[in-house]
Amino acid sequence: MFKKILVANRGEIAVRIMASCHEMGIQTVAVYSEADRYARHVREATSAYLIGPAPATHSYLCIEKIIDVAKQSGAQAIHPGYGFLSENAAFVEACEDAGVAFIGPPACAMRLMGSKIAAKRLAQSVAVPTVPGYRGDSQDDATLLDEAQRIGFPLLIKASAGGGGKGMREVDAAVDFLEQLAGAKREALAAFGDETVFLERLIQRPRHVEVQILADTYGNTIYLGERECSIQRRHQKIVEESPSVMLTSALRAEMGSAAVRLAQAAGYVNAGTMEFLLDADKQYYFLEMNTRLQVEHPVTELVTGLDLVRHQFLIAGGEPLGLTQEQIQQRGHAIEVRIYAEDAERDFLPSTGKITGMVKPEGPGIRVDSGIESADEITQFYDPLIAKLIVSAEDRPSAVARLQRALEHYAIFGVTTNIPLLHAIAVHPAFQEGLTHTGFLDEHHLTDKHTVQSAKLPAGVLMAAAVQAVNNETSMYNANSTGVQAKPTNPWKALGPWRMLDEARIISYRYGQQEYKVALKPIVPATWSIQLDEGVPERITITCDIDNLVLLTRDTEQVRVYVQQYTDETQVIMRGQLYRLAHRQPPSVETSASGTIAVSAQKMLTAPMAGTIVKVQVHDGDTVQAQQVLVILSAMKMEHAITAPYDGTVQHVYYQEGAVVRGGDTLVEMEY
Repeated sequence: MFKKILVANRGEIAVRIMASCHEMGIQTVAVYSEADRYARHVREATSAYLIGPAPATHSYLCIEKIIDVAKQSGAQAIHPGYGFLSENAAFVEACEDAGVAFIGPPACAMRLMGSKIAAKRLAQSVAVPTVPGYRGDSQDDATLLDEAQRIGFPLLIKASAGGGGKGMREVDAAVDFLEQLAGAKREALAAFGDETVFLERLIQRPRHVEVQILADTYGNTIYLGERECSIQRRHQKIVEESPSVMLTSALRAEMGSAAVRLAQAAGYVNAGTMEFLLDADKQYYFLEMNTRLQVEHPVTELVTGLDLVRHQFLIAGGEPLGLTQEQIQQRGHAIEVRIYAEDAERDFLPSTGKITGMVKPEGPGIRVDSGIESADEITQFYDPLIAKLIVSAEDRPSAVARLQRALEHYAIFGVTTNIPLLHAIAVHPAFQEGLTHTGFLDEHHLTDKHTVQSAKLPAGVLMAAAVQAVNNETSMYNANSTGVQAKPTNPWKALGPWRMLDEARIISYRYGQQEYKVALKPIVPATWSIQLDEGVPERITITCDIDNLVLLTRDTEQVRVYVQQYTDETQVIMRGQLYRLAHRQPPSVETSASGTIAVSAQKMLTAPMAGTIVKVQVHDGDTVQAQQVLVILSAMKMEHAITAPYDGTVQHVYYQEGAVVRGGDTLVEMEY
């Protein structure tokens, strides 16, 4: 067995791989970019090497630098994790040339299955069903349009070298085909260096079901059950579970056998995943193979009791599988959700910034895989995945209930996360009944804009915010616009003379378009009289914790709330939902003169992150409508639309197509 392994990745997957290494007594080598100098995966490693600046093309994607570190450190093997170089056949060959074992499949199998077109042709040759479509060599627009019309609409344009939804477009009518084709090719070229696409019939309301396989170098291949990954955003999974409620024992065995048959035909070795679409009639179609460890591998680990990373090490070390198909049994149910720094109400735009506070859920059957901790920064250079929350229980209803509770006890401050969306999924009746498919979010309108702000503001949110404000009154600091408060102080030492006069302190907040007033005064230590607006004062016991936790007790009922104050707002997390309470601001000259509250319009539209301008759809002087797309920015290998925030006129467009911009650069100036 290997004595030292280099992990050619970062974040939670690097930490996860190192955990298995340490359990097996294997030393670990971390590589890191300048942006990750203080990252958790660096601290977890036995040794660590700087490999370049922040952009992945100069660090985590630089094959020569990683091979050099393997030689310098004496690493005998390299585990690529997922993403970056994990499915790069040239990297596998570079490892072989350097005499370093690659923990994954051979280059020939990776190259074969990495081409979606070639993989589907192979699947057809071994009687594994595939979705009808066009997988020919011709890539000219006219041929593709003719084939699209033959297949019929709606259909999907998909990148041959793609994955994770990159280079994928859904087309509903022939009139839209060429525009969508151009966008798919552009995104595929940016993400994979290959603009080759193929076409497939769109299966309506499919389930996404994948089968995990393990294969050794002695010809032994087994499958470890399935994972259902139907709930997705932007064609990328956010909820994964095992087993699937849709599969019978017979169908599971049939799909598992198909996965094994296809893996053996490809000469595949190590861990891999066969992905299938499953229609309403339980007909399955081969989609693609992921020639690496999957993000969602923990759910398989929890229902089978196997450490997949450990088995990857053993296989790469030349050992035969110590398991037979008959030994594999699924017990209980496991669900994973991906915690991203992104705004679900803004088309899942990644949210960058420093994590100013984090509270992770704990308890039986709760696992959190994370490479990000409090005080770490989410940058524009990498995927915005913060953590994976995985729960397990004896059955699906119990696992769903555990997921709900875990999300309600998860709090992250400093960046916008998708936790509220994940909680909305977990409590939705259709999810609880297992009625999932790839269009789940759209069907149930779970990402509609302003759904959160239109919800009624719970009284506990205002109470917790106001008490925390008083507790922290003497320890505020204004480092910058995102400065947070220091450790809470004793309110009985901080409240000042108003407490002695028995007068209520009044604090105002704005949530959405409404103003709220909170009047509060202490009665005895930790007990307050709190009045909301013109309501009846209530006697509330409130305990504040240094980890942002505020515990509200009304009679015998207790509610956990997480609070963090910033210069201009207080963020409150309650039952998995984030509420942003704006602080009352001093009136401006204009407001004082007019006697009204001025609503400032956003005039300068800026780049949310560093990227390349791939499309400019307006010119100076154009009249535009709210939500009209003005500019398309390519960043994090995905395209992001910059839209008009209101009806108005474009004053100036600052960049042309092809320009590289930094995060925060002004792209378009507008006015009413």
